[in-house]
Amino acid sequence: HVQLVESGGGLAQAGGSLRLSCAASGFSFSNYAMGWFRQAPGKEREFVARIWWSGGMRDYTDSVKGRFTIARDNAKSMVYLQMNSLKPEETAVYYCDRGRTRWGTKASADYDSWGQGTQVTVSS
Repeated sequence: HVQLVESGGGLAQAGGSLRLSCAASGFSFSNYAMGWFRQAPGKEREFVARIWWSGGMRDYTDSVKGRFTIARDNAKSMVYLQMNSLKPEETAVYYCDRGRTRWGTKASADYDSWGQGTQVTVSS
């Protein structure tokens, strides 16, 4: 069965960096787009970034462009999110999601599996 296990979250100061990792198993990883979403308390789940099955295209929500980088290693079935210049308002649980297709979209409905999430807390 599909398993996605996020790690790398923690406490960072504003302006700091964190690198999230997601280990995937139970499916043919290289055939699926992968995405990162986040959810802050009392807020809806929010798209952060996605990457095509091949890694050939990456897409970000506007607020993180230039600061966050999504990457994948198909040989290791891993997806990463490098987060730089973090802001307090980015405090949330971050989730690694599997897309329903090779390309994915920004819509949560186009992802069918996610992990337990990893907490990111950014202090001011």
